Amino acid sequence: MGTVFDPVAHNRAAWDRYVQQGNEWSRPVSTEAVERARRGDWSIVLIGHEPVDRSWLPADLTGKDVLCLASGGGQQGPILAAAGARVTVFDNSPGQLGQDELVAARDGLDLRTVLGDMSDLGAFGDATFDVVFHPVSNLFVPDLAPVWRGCFRVLRPGGTVLAGFLNPDVYLFDHEALDERGELVVVHKLPYSDVTHYSAEERATKFGADAALEYSHTLTTQIGGQIAAGFVVTGFAEAPHQSNASAEYLSHYFATRAVKPA
Repeated sequence: MGTVFDPVAHNRAAWDRYVQQGNEWSRPVSTEAVERARRGDWSIVLIGHEPVDRSWLPADLTGKDVLCLASGGGQQGPILAAAGARVTVFDNSPGQLGQDELVAARDGLDLRTVLGDMSDLGAFGDATFDVVFHPVSNLFVPDLAPVWRGCFRVLRPGGTVLAGFLNPDVYLFDHEALDERGELVVVHKLPYSDVTHYSAEERATKFGADAALEYSHTLTTQIGGQIAAGFVVTGFAEAPHQSNASAEYLSHYFATRAVKPA
């Protein structure tokens, strides 16, 4: 029998390689940024490159339990820890978690890292966190329902989940035409998946055999999925992709703030 393909293991290895290659979302924050956060001067990114609206987070993070979900890379977690939160960073990539551990050791931060797939939060008990901070990363899992159910379960009543995700329409376009020539060529039927739309050989040719697998998700599974899990959506934002030819025509990123009813 042939080996069963494991997309979780594939994406774990892919992100470990991205860390080694210096991916934009794997570059740890500076000691200076950590020190500013300790003084109350801080910001973190949920979508694009603009700071998240501070009103979406508790006014005082001191003692708040925050889960940075699929949010390794040494960026958001250390800043939130320096601002006073009790932070757990949960990520599928040991390399990404290593960047958070690097900053914590370098700057004396109390921060915990846990390895795992965002679709399975079984490592955490019920009502464990006050905030789940989930930047743009659920494009790497095929099914969102377990992600939202897990977030709802681990949050305390009144807790919030801040989620960033891709506008599914960005997956309409041919990857090569967009990235190489800046042309918007519609080729894909949605919802899109690297696994269903291309063979392994085609993926290797277009993206490289080791590239992380991506999945588009409908707004029904993104926003409707949060509502179905029990959340009340209380905030929405969008942002362009700063270096993508589609930015002139559509927002690349969406973000939601949702509350678990008390």
